[in-house]
Amino acid sequence: MGHLDDMALFVEVVKTKSFRGAAEALNMPNSTVSRRISVLEKALGLRLLHRTTRRIELTEAGQLYFERSKRIVEEARLAHVELGDMLAQPTGLLRASLPVDFAVTYLAPLVAEFARLHPGITFDIDLTPRRIDLVSEPCDVAIRMGEPEDSHLIARPLALLQPQLYAAPGYLSERGEPQTPEDLAQHDCMGMIKAGTWTLLSGDQTHLVRVGGRFQLNNVGMIKRLSTLGMGVILVPEEIVADEKASGQLRRILPEWQGKPMPVYALTETRLLPAKTQRFIDFMRDKLASRR
Repeated sequence: MGHLDDMALFVEVVKTKSFRGAAEALNMPNSTVSRRISVLEKALGLRLLHRTTRRIELTEAGQLYFERSKRIVEEARLAHVELGDMLAQPTGLLRASLPVDFAVTYLAPLVAEFARLHPGITFDIDLTPRRIDLVSEPCDVAIRMGEPEDSHLIARPLALLQPQLYAAPGYLSERGEPQTPEDLAQHDCMGMIKAGTWTLLSGDQTHLVRVGGRFQLNNVGMIKRLSTLGMGVILVPEEIVADEKASGQLRRILPEWQGKPMPVYALTETRLLPAKTQRFIDFMRDKLASRR
């Protein structure tokens, strides 16, 4: 980087045809300009400038060095300008990984709105719940639900979703509607594991309920679908079942109780983000916060 700086300084001296002119243009002492050009000449082992009391002239080596240097300096300047534009203006391909059901049910309208606001951005969206490697895989940002795992990735919180209890009307007609958290022990409860403990909250009350069921699943979409078919009670954020709730396929039960807040966060490999990625994260954070 030091050689490039001295190269740029040399180009400025030649363009202004004096050390003083370069010093004024670059806002540095005249003596500093003279010293650095001397250091550059010593590093190259060639004299680049003939110095007189009135002017400077290029040597043969200086002329060759100037012709090559000015192209390099201009390319470096253009690179900085283009990177600055990339940071300021959201353009280019945004590669995002989103959780399947949350994306289809809830994030899709937000992605569409963001796309309308930024026509210069194109999208490559991967719908998957799996843990991805943002270093080796072509992905700019991943949105995930649940507590972030310890890793070298940067996790930016976007929202906190509140899981609630739902079941199909047909299931409730057949099995009866739970009236207390303890009643859930007598019902088929579906989650990501076959049996486990659900933590339910109501105001300052916390209740731990041991639940079980007939299905062991690792896909939220399948859990939701089986619940609409009368296979049991589920504990999921309202955003996941918004359509099923609106259509009457699922009904909220024990409305005074809810699960532990579920964080939604954006994962990136670095804190230094281009505009397209930073704007996407900021947009999602603002929209998710406004819908709570």
